Amino acid sequence: MADSTARSASPHGAPAAAASESSLVRAVGLWGLAAAIANVTIGGGIFRLPAAAAGLLGPAAPIAYIVCAVAMGLIVMCIAEAGSRVTLTGGPYAYVETAFGPYFGFMTGVLLWLGGTMAVASVANVFADNFITMLPTGATTLARGVSLVVAFTLAAIINLIGVKQGNRLNLVSTVAKLMPLLLLVVVGVFSIQSTNLQIVDMPSAKTITRASILLLFAFAGVESALVPSGEIKNPERTVPRAIFIAVIGIALLYITLQLVAQGVLGSALAHSSTPLADAAGIVFGGWGRSLLLIGVVISTFGYISGMTLAVPRALFAFGRDGFLPSAFAAVHARWRTPWVAILVQATIMCVLAITSGFEKLAVIANVALLLVYMGCALAAFQLRRRGVQTGGTPFKIPGAAIVPFLACAVIITLLTSITHQEWVVIVEVMIVATMIFFVSRSQRQKKNLS
Repeated sequence: MADSTARSASPHGAPAAAASESSLVRAVGLWGLAAAIANVTIGGGIFRLPAAAAGLLGPAAPIAYIVCAVAMGLIVMCIAEAGSRVTLTGGPYAYVETAFGPYFGFMTGVLLWLGGTMAVASVANVFADNFITMLPTGATTLARGVSLVVAFTLAAIINLIGVKQGNRLNLVSTVAKLMPLLLLVVVGVFSIQSTNLQIVDMPSAKTITRASILLLFAFAGVESALVPSGEIKNPERTVPRAIFIAVIGIALLYITLQLVAQGVLGSALAHSSTPLADAAGIVFGGWGRSLLLIGVVISTFGYISGMTLAVPRALFAFGRDGFLPSAFAAVHARWRTPWVAILVQATIMCVLAITSGFEKLAVIANVALLLVYMGCALAAFQLRRRGVQTGGTPFKIPGAAIVPFLACAVIITLLTSITHQEWVVIVEVMIVATMIFFVSRSQRQKKNLS
């Protein structure tokens, strides 16, 4: 999962933002955009998800990856059109607020924050599980907890000092993430045992749906690469083609990794907490497993650090706009970073990572983001119907009349697999957010008048 919360700042200040669009240089072409989408999408989740997919579907797991690819293709098309019509800072927050008003915009921002928070805590589990297997003491509960506290402390310090340091780490983690994955795919296909890939019983539609909503974690974030829409060459042609190329490429990589892990590990895959590292251990030997473990640790820590830069900006924006106490909008005098928001956010994510498991956190993150995606799909329809246009010529998705509703239908289908307990978390957050919205109304009105 990628940084889908980074643009959750408030869209206020629209005239200046719209005016600045015309000064941007359209330099991003087809392959550049496709590469950007792939880079921000392939996150830490894929290092753990093959085991979860195998546990639910066994050798039939690739079916769920295909479902996710189709779903994200439809969703991102809608976000691309909404983004071309509302070229303001804020991403989904801005699209939904422009289409449906401040309340729904705020709720979208809250869901983006929740999705990002749960996603980071979930990936932190992947970091800890892989890191503690390399320790001489072995995988103990104490070592896991300490590793998480240290990781979030370091991530907070890196991002308190400044954005530049965090971005450098992101570049390193990108290389550490992609190289081991590609190496495992290229070499691992020759170690597959065909008997491990035989589908004995086809899983039910309900099981495929449940697996799909979990695997969606590895696809979420595709839309974040489309935020700088004012810098894309010929967006009407480039965007849909780049989405198609990137989503297909990502799906093929994920499916190949799933097939390699399943083909190499067989039934043991479903019970592994470090599935790709375990597969690499069989394909390459001990050094291969160590290489994957190191790659996973660097990659997932880079993700934690990057999101510790991005997610607190939501708390900062809520504090700035009067939804939360103004202390959340405090900027450090020396480092010029939102230090209160970063420290609070890092603490919340660390506690969640220590107290909850990967799958639970990943599913809740996906539910929050699916609701955001549904809002964006409906916003795309509403903005087109109203003829909203804050920048240049808006991008019109192929099949514009039906794609938003197809996207909503797919999202609703995926949401049918959510358990009562998982819905309770989402509903409780939305109730609290609604109370905050209305209780803070008078304070926000005073702020806007001053």
